[in-house]
Amino acid sequence: MNSALFVVVFITGLALVAAALWIAGLISPRSFNPQKGEAYECGIPTRGTSWMQFKVGYYLFAILFLMFDVETVFLFPWAVIVRDLGVSGLINILFFMVILVLGLAYAWKKGALEWK
Repeated sequence: MNSALFVVVFITGLALVAAALWIAGLISPRSFNPQKGEAYECGIPTRGTSWMQFKVGYYLFAILFLMFDVETVFLFPWAVIVRDLGVSGLINILFFMVILVLGLAYAWKKGALEWK
């Protein structure tokens, strides 16, 4: 009985997604203007081709920033209840900090933090 219910729910989900995409295709506005395919940034027309490569270092730097930024957000709840955690909480957060420092050292050693 459970497998039949799973199949019904799965097929219903697929049907709802297909119906939503079909209806969106019917009622969405369309524009065939060639300017629609151009890159837009600050209203300035592009010079040359819009397809240009960027250094992977920019993306890597951004990902590292987000990673360490999110991990520091995890430190805030710990800082709020630091007295209630005791020695066990201190050991856990020190372990967390060691992992953070090792990750930063690894990224530094690989040259991910160098802006070339």
